[in-house]
Amino acid sequence: MTRRRCQRIQIRVIFPGKKLWILSGAEIQEIFDSKRGKKKVKLLSPAGREAAPVKGETSGNESDTENQPKSRQRRLRRSPSKRNPHYQTLERDLIELQEQRLFELFVVVSLHKKASEVTYTPHIIQQFPSKPEHPFKPSKDTEERLKVIPKFCFPDPKDWFPSSDLKSETFSFVLTGEDGSRWFGYCRKLLPEGKGKRLPEVYCIVSRLGCFNLFSKILDEVEKRREMSPALVHPFMRSVMEAPFPAPGRTITVRSFLPGAGDEVMELCRPLDSRLEHVDFECLLQCLSVSHTIRVFASLLLERRVIFVADNLSTLSKCGHAAVATLYPFTWQHTYIPVLPASMIDIVCSPTPFLIGILSCSLPQLWDLPIEEVLIVDLCADKFLQEVSDEDEILPHKLQAALVQILEERSEILSHEQSDTQGDTSLNSLVSEAFVQFFVEIVGHYSLHMSVTEQGQRVFQREPFRKSHGSRTVRHFLHCFMETQMFAGFIQDRELSKSLAKGLFEVRALEYLERIPETERTGMNKILRSLGSKMKFLQKK
Repeated sequence: MTRRRCQRIQIRVIFPGKKLWILSGAEIQEIFDSKRGKKKVKLLSPAGREAAPVKGETSGNESDTENQPKSRQRRLRRSPSKRNPHYQTLERDLIELQEQRLFELFVVVSLHKKASEVTYTPHIIQQFPSKPEHPFKPSKDTEERLKVIPKFCFPDPKDWFPSSDLKSETFSFVLTGEDGSRWFGYCRKLLPEGKGKRLPEVYCIVSRLGCFNLFSKILDEVEKRREMSPALVHPFMRSVMEAPFPAPGRTITVRSFLPGAGDEVMELCRPLDSRLEHVDFECLLQCLSVSHTIRVFASLLLERRVIFVADNLSTLSKCGHAAVATLYPFTWQHTYIPVLPASMIDIVCSPTPFLIGILSCSLPQLWDLPIEEVLIVDLCADKFLQEVSDEDEILPHKLQAALVQILEERSEILSHEQSDTQGDTSLNSLVSEAFVQFFVEIVGHYSLHMSVTEQGQRVFQREPFRKSHGSRTVRHFLHCFMETQMFAGFIQDRELSKSLAKGLFEVRALEYLERIPETERTGMNKILRSLGSKMKFLQKK
């Protein structure tokens, strides 16, 4: 919201993540309870062994991995892909962001072609800070990322022609380094000043911070100044860069001069929980049916290769960010390119897991490449162009049914939540809550299996954790999921942490454990309770 009062402008960014806590999640919890039944976590006995399960505790159509038919074991295996040895954990993210600037680079990219060439090539025409201002020589990895920024600003340069009318477009891209670190590119495509037909330019902010709305507001200010005079853009971006890096939940103040308005003050607030700040689940659910959305989610959980195809950059970037957000509290560790330039299409031949988005115009090139075991999703037609064929059999079927019901009834659930809380519950909050509850049902008991060594180190007990779940289909799923790099990063994050992890998942996991009555936490307790009831009945006789 923008207010003008005595030549003072205050812009406070309102983030969807702040509305997250409005959602009670009661109806979502009821759906999971009804689908799951009574099977929950079984606590271990003091001797460290699991209590014997009660007869009938698991259904006849469920079985452990060792008892599964070989065909099902083969179907649920992860893709035989090479793994990146580097873990990108939340802990590392926080360390990397310490003492960082709000953004690393601001560039303007335009299209050019030589007289002898047929197609246009993107080039950086302005850069801030300029190269001499960098105090240290950038690493080879950084230099490589800088070289490809123009391609990501114009992933489709050959399809552009001069135009006198162009609606501005906002999109984003992600550059992943060799160490797993990520740079986020926030772009605004628009026509330069002038009259007649002309080629568009892209204004791009490159940052280590994933906050789409925050940088979208900055790009709004950049566009406003550019319309007055391009000379006003750099002084404004210098003011933004010189502002202190905001801690979560803190507000920074950016001061700059605007002709005709005088001194201007802009306030930017970084949310406490920014994981949904750059996410638009509505776009994903408008493009894909609930069934297809769940199958994409399942494929990402097993770290397979997934390609999104769409007609425009905005759809690709929004759906890519939304798909990755469904994985919270886990982090996608592998190649993630929401918009892949056509000139780099060969990357899809990589043997490693990836989530990549390509424009529809690149499909002919894609079909000419040797790609196997990949899920190709047409976002515009809501169909799979290529699939592995087992995507609907990956998740535990009862928990998958709960997810499907929540997503299909999202409008009704939102209406109930808003009337119960008398607040503005967002679709993002609802969808996030559903996927968080799914993971709570799967791994919400992890903290019960963290032991502390004599040296004070926290160590995760893998097999007791997996075997303690009451559902055999969940145990079978965990057998595959626990081998993924995102699970390894999740556990490593918590083993190395000196304090308890915080966030929505941890809150819901604690609530989940507290709902397990003491008298129902082991199969043996159920047997004793049943025997006690029979003894009381006989005594009455």
